[in-house]
Amino acid sequence: MKPFKSVLLLTASVCIGSALAQAPPPLPPPPAASQAPYYGPQDLEQIVAQIALYPDPLLAQLLTASTYWNQIPDAASWARQHSYLMGDQLARAITEDNLPWDASVLGLLPFPSVLDMMAGNMAWTQDLGQAVLTNRAAVMDAIQDQRQRAYNYGYLRTNAQYRVITPAPGDIEILPVNPALIYVPFYDPGVVFFRPRAGFFVGGAITFGPAIGIGVFAPFGWGGISFGWGAHTIIVNNRPWDRTWVNRGAYVHPYVYQRPRAVAPRMERHELREWGGPVRGGGGRERR
Repeated sequence: MKPFKSVLLLTASVCIGSALAQAPPPLPPPPAASQAPYYGPQDLEQIVAQIALYPDPLLAQLLTASTYWNQIPDAASWARQHSYLMGDQLARAITEDNLPWDASVLGLLPFPSVLDMMAGNMAWTQDLGQAVLTNRAAVMDAIQDQRQRAYNYGYLRTNAQYRVITPAPGDIEILPVNPALIYVPFYDPGVVFFRPRAGFFVGGAITFGPAIGIGVFAPFGWGGISFGWGAHTIIVNNRPWDRTWVNRGAYVHPYVYQRPRAVAPRMERHELREWGGPVRGGGGRERR
């Protein structure tokens, strides 16, 4: 029995050795959660293309809110369900419902189409938020590059909704004609950042949604929001917004509105209705 036992042991050893030899190499460990992602210039151009021509106040609000990408889906749902509320009623509902999101996200609730765009492509929203946290200067430079292209090709011009001004070389600002009213622009990035074909009417490449009054939403960051393009700063509530990848877990921007600490579960106090999407044209808030 000994020779037979030796043959079995030898056969088993060969089989095990062969299996180990054919086994794939171990996978490298996943990157640490704290490792900052990298986005190259071309990546950033693609990321910012669909928002680069937003007016500065709305763009600044969107960039800061994107860094709280995990809050966007719930905020988009709330905005759709309360799209029948406008102005003071909407501002009161935001406060009364004790919504648990950052004030930058609350500031986008009057813009359900913008939140829907963000919630509908969460991979893009997270990329944008991470890029803002890791390299805000590069994000802002990419926006300026895209604006310059649209300006050079004649698409970006002063109109009834916005003033396009160049306070310094390389800086293009898009400011509301009426600071109290914001219009969401709609455009195709595959059109406005490229040379128009012969006979193409560039004036119709950018359209606008309805006017949205932001005066009553000042506590949520609309009281003083702008860019310092040369210094690569975002000004929110008249103060520099300084959230980064490193301090993202602890940074709290000093908004006028400070979300109260919930001592009980949040309760909806308003009738919920189905939202049929934004109306492109007319006045008031985006609504069905």
